[in-house]
This record gives sequence, C-alpha cells and structure tokens, in this order.
Amino acid sequence: MHEKFGKFKKYSYIIYMFNGNFKSIIELIERFPTEQSCIDYLELMRWDGKIISPFDENSKVYKCKKNRYKCKNTGKYFNVRTGTLFSDSKVKFKKWFMAIWLCTSRKKGIASLQLAKDINVTQKTAWFMLQRIRNCYGQEFNHHLSVEVEIDETYIGGKNKNRHSKKKVPNSQGRSSKDKTPVLGMIQRGGNVSAKVVENVQSATLIPQIQKAVASGTTVYTDEWRAYGSLYKHYDHSYVKHNSGEYVSGKIHTNSIEGFWSLLKRSVMGTYHFVSRKHLQKYVDELTFKFNTRQDSDGVRFNNALVNIEHELKYKTLIKK
Repeated sequence: MHEKFGKFKKYSYIIYMFNGNFKSIIELIERFPTEQSCIDYLELMRWDGKIISPFDENSKVYKCKKNRYKCKNTGKYFNVRTGTLFSDSKVKFKKWFMAIWLCTSRKKGIASLQLAKDINVTQKTAWFMLQRIRNCYGQEFNHHLSVEVEIDETYIGGKNKNRHSKKKVPNSQGRSSKDKTPVLGMIQRGGNVSAKVVENVQSATLIPQIQKAVASGTTVYTDEWRAYGSLYKHYDHSYVKHNSGEYVSGKIHTNSIEGFWSLLKRSVMGTYHFVSRKHLQKYVDELTFKFNTRQDSDGVRFNNALVNIEHELKYKTLIKK
C-alpha cells in the first residue's frame, strides 16, 4: 500500500475479507452480482462496520428497512448514497461500479460516449457520472513534494495556427492564455505529481501554488522562465535554458514533468478531443490520480476511489456558469 493513501490502509482487512482485490472487470462483475452486494461493500468501505450519520456524526443511528437509517438527533433518514458521489442518482450501483472501474483502469481515460455504450445509459448521464467521479480525485489526494522536484507549465487548447483565419486569436503566441489554459505542474522525481490549472503564468500566480505543494528547502529544477526567478528565496533552484537549446545539464532538466504533460495532452486530444476551461481541473485531477497510483493494480486503484466517495456534486452546480 502507498503511504499517501493512509485512509485506505485502515480498510485493508475489509478488502481482504470481502475479496476486494479485483484483477479484471469480469471478477468485479462476478463479485457484485446484485445491488445488495454493492451496498454491503460500500457500507463497510465507508463506515467500517459502524454506521455514522452524515447529518450529525455524534448522533445515535437506527437501522430501518430497505438499507435506510435514521439519525436520532436530526430525525433525518439516509443511506449509503447520502452525501456521496452517488447522491440522488437513479443509476444502479452495479453500473456505478463498472463506471468507476473503467474510469480508473484506463490510462488515458474513457469518453462519456463510450461509457454510455458500455453500461447502457445516455451520454448525458455518463458524462455526469464521470464528472462526479473526477470530482472526488482532487478532494483529498494532495501531496507535499520534496527532495528533488521539477516544475513546469503547459497549455491546453487548440493551436492558433490550425484555426480558420476568421477564428484566429490575435497576440496569442508564446505563454499567452487568451486562447489556451495554462496548467502548472510539479513532480517529485520517482514520486508523485501535483498539477493545478492557473489563470496565468506570472510569478504572483505560480509562486504561491508552488509553495503550497513543495516543501521549503527542496531542490527544484525549472526552465529559464522569469516567473521562477524568485524561487531561490525558498528553494535550491537550478534551471536549464530551453531558449538556448539546453535541455539537460547533468541532473538539471524537466524531462519528468514534460513526460506527464505528454500523457495529459494525449488523454485530452486522443480520448476527450475537447475539454472546456471550466472543467479542465477535473480532467487534470483524473490523470494526476492515475499517475500517482501507477504502481497499484487496477483493483487497488478502484478501491482507492471508493474510499474517497464522500464528495457530493449536484448537476446544477456542475453546469453553473
């Protein structure tokens, strides 16, 4: 088990007792043939055998019929869906489990149109399900990076040169964010990556984000972009001069984070084709989660996702401008 998923470790015995180390989607389907089997597994994963009210964690809870519970202090009823990514969803758990498996096991993700065909729901429903799953990725799995960290930024969006002459965006060359969305990435060599969609790539924007993710005193490597000029105040900072054709100077390079950018762009262009600026962070969180669990099996990654389901997302909130 990875230490970064400490919350998951406490459920390891549940996974073992319930044969939760699935090796394929066939094993997943065989393990959960009914809705009740899914509910039983989720209740153990979420509550560890002791039901806790989502309305008042100190309240006594009464068990009712049809997998429902009642919070004594508030008088409200709830079930395992309440306050999770499954809230108010009419989609059966068997389909949800398959959606989570497909979303977490495919390296470059799965398009909503393909998921809709795989689990027999509408494309709109599949898109909402995927966005709910992605919403859980960025809620808890944040990592403090140290030792040796590479820092770089990239841009997601169509290339101006490929646009029709009437749709070209003037003065959008270089690090302009007029027609593209910048993303800041930081990766600990041999370890985790942290990535954040940012408004621009100016020092006032990048430095605070770096300080949140990277421990002070860490050795950091960047390119010569002037926004990184003040990193020496907090870190042991070295850089390569990409504009001069220098990409590697001993240990100084940004090849690792650029490899992550390659995965992100192949995912966006090859699987999703288009990602709006509004929802881009969710897609970045999805790839970050998969990258940081790259040494785990598909079954372990599936269970890691189930551990972090207590993040509700309403459709109105999702589409709100």
